[in-house]
Amino acid sequence: MTSNTTEKEHAAPDQGADRTPVTVIGLGLMGQALAGAFLDAGHPTTIWNRTAAKGEGLVARGAQFADSVGDAVAASPLVVVCLTDYEGVRGLLEPLGDVLGGRVLVNLTSGTPREARETAEWAGAGYLDGAILAVPEGIGKDALVLYSGPRSAFEAHESALSSLGAGVTYLGDDHGLASLYDVSVLSLMWNILNGFLQSAALLGAAGVDASAFVPIATKGIETVTGWLPDYARQVDDGVYPAYDSTIDTHVAAMRHLVAESEALGVNAELPRLIQDLAGRAVAAGRGGDGYAALIEQFRKPAPA
Repeated sequence: MTSNTTEKEHAAPDQGADRTPVTVIGLGLMGQALAGAFLDAGHPTTIWNRTAAKGEGLVARGAQFADSVGDAVAASPLVVVCLTDYEGVRGLLEPLGDVLGGRVLVNLTSGTPREARETAEWAGAGYLDGAILAVPEGIGKDALVLYSGPRSAFEAHESALSSLGAGVTYLGDDHGLASLYDVSVLSLMWNILNGFLQSAALLGAAGVDASAFVPIATKGIETVTGWLPDYARQVDDGVYPAYDSTIDTHVAAMRHLVAESEALGVNAELPRLIQDLAGRAVAAGRGGDGYAALIEQFRKPAPA
């Protein structure tokens, strides 16, 4: 499915943002940050949490703590929930019956695309699934929040949702897209961090502090970032020209990384895995292609 993405700059309260009443259910660190951002933007904000003490600071700032979760939902046309898991969301809201009718429910709980789609079947037409690509401190500032589900539900409360960060990004009607983007970003994050830690281990074996490597590592990451638009075009087109070097050339360099890791007594599992993937691409006849051809290996399940 082709995703449709729109972004809108965050509007400060004095710039005409709407004042839609909002309910926030779940007051962990992220839930508290969400409710605080709505309050800062001037939205009448109702809150609820099993442990009422977690809402005391928000009540002092003007939030209303509901007597029950049902009262909390009934208080606002826009209900934002942020709990530990999707099972908790269903367990809390499903017994309420029709109280969600006519309201937009935005679920910012972390989960999988399958859970998002199953929850949408239960919740109905007013359900949006979302993903927060930020820590609590970024909410209301530079946070990126992704949404997927019915466009009409998104557009009805786009202005209010823009209170949560620097912009709002709508991905499309498929409820699972927000979670899928979320896990994809996690993959990117872990691969970058694991690569840095592998490098730090190698350099540390020679007595080099990790902090000394940061400027060079940062430059390397910036360089790779610049390659992404062209790599994306190659992946989408299924054509992988070797503009700089072939996979065969990369494989030769990978052997050096594996050998040096082993020689220094550094864990070589990660570079061996990369070398193995590239070796499979060569075996499949992709040795003369550019590095982006490895996408064909990532698209396949791992060998048994």
